[in-house]
Amino acid sequence: MVLCSSSGSWCLLPFYLCLAVCPTWVVPEFSAYLHTILKNHTMHACDGENLLITCPSKTTVTVLSTFYGRRIPSENLCPAANRNDTEENTNCMSSVANQKVMDECQDRPSCQIPVFSRVFGLDPCPGTSKYLIISYKCRPEIHSSKLVCENDTLKLVCKNDTVLAIYTATFGHLLHGNAECPQKSGDAPDMECLSPTALRKVSRRCQGRANCSVLANAQNFGDPCLPGVKKHLRVSFVCAPRYLLEDVGRGSSDPFLITDYTHGGWYTGRGAFQPPRKMVLFTNSLEIFAQIWGLPEKVGLYFVSGICAGLVFLLCLFGLKSTLARDVKDLIYELGESLKDTQDPGAELMEDFNNDTSSDSSVHRLARSYCLAEIFSPELMVEMEEHWEEKELPNGNIFLPRDSSPYAAHKIEETTA
Repeated sequence: MVLCSSSGSWCLLPFYLCLAVCPTWVVPEFSAYLHTILKNHTMHACDGENLLITCPSKTTVTVLSTFYGRRIPSENLCPAANRNDTEENTNCMSSVANQKVMDECQDRPSCQIPVFSRVFGLDPCPGTSKYLIISYKCRPEIHSSKLVCENDTLKLVCKNDTVLAIYTATFGHLLHGNAECPQKSGDAPDMECLSPTALRKVSRRCQGRANCSVLANAQNFGDPCLPGVKKHLRVSFVCAPRYLLEDVGRGSSDPFLITDYTHGGWYTGRGAFQPPRKMVLFTNSLEIFAQIWGLPEKVGLYFVSGICAGLVFLLCLFGLKSTLARDVKDLIYELGESLKDTQDPGAELMEDFNNDTSSDSSVHRLARSYCLAEIFSPELMVEMEEHWEEKELPNGNIFLPRDSSPYAAHKIEETTA
């Protein structure tokens, strides 16, 4: 294995020199070779078959991800040889498939995997035919490799308009350790423990970028080891021309989503489960945020959540403000009405008195007319009404005195005459 400097800017120098001095008939073959070593490859095989992986000369296999189980219905992918009456399980996968494939293929020029359920440990879904999918790269012998100890920052830099192409990333502890990050004797048992998400997270952060920084700690990669074990982060990469890496990556599937219901976009046929469109857009937005700012998708999620929370807070604040303004306006109006009522109480009393007086006067007239109509004839009533209109009886009484008689009316008439 040939290692390059940490900057990685001279990794592909022999390739560039070859492009300049080799005959023109060699260039197409070399271009295809570059595409092969930079591209993500995906292969699959059904139960009962053998999956063969082969890389070009002077390259070795680097496993990116593995899936063994079933997501796609059998009528669309890998139909079962013997159909049975049991219901097919399209939501099963082996949890040890990736480790098994890495043991057989990692850092080898080629490998062959027999696809049988017993090869991958406990059968995840008995009675259901399964298939194996492997996503891998062919890593050239000429590449860069950089290592930092736990809690240190790994910095990768490419120059001359080249960008990073990540091949491997491991975080944890290898058997017998390493000289750069030695383990103190007696602190913890010497055993291999590696984070299963290291390659995915480093690739998300650095793939296709001119430079990047990654903090090697358990917060970013989890802690796969026992307490006290000294861990490290190792990354192997090359610096490739930007246009070339963009060309090989156009239209390729996502190897780190190989366990989903479309296997990272590798399967585009019928029967594939399509997630809700809004969720896809939201996930892509977080990925774009991570690529632009060089921050984890979790930070992007916190950022978006903070913006949404702020908008909800402003909405509640504006609603509370309008409610308070309306309540204050109503209160001011009620206070104004109360002040107006208490400003001139005498006028209100006089108005009530006048209303009562007019009402009493009307009642008096009605009662007087009713009582007299019961005693006197209509002609005498007319004369008495005319007299009372000219002069009211003493004390405002409408009835004659108690000692008077009906004939007293004649006396009244004689007096008026």
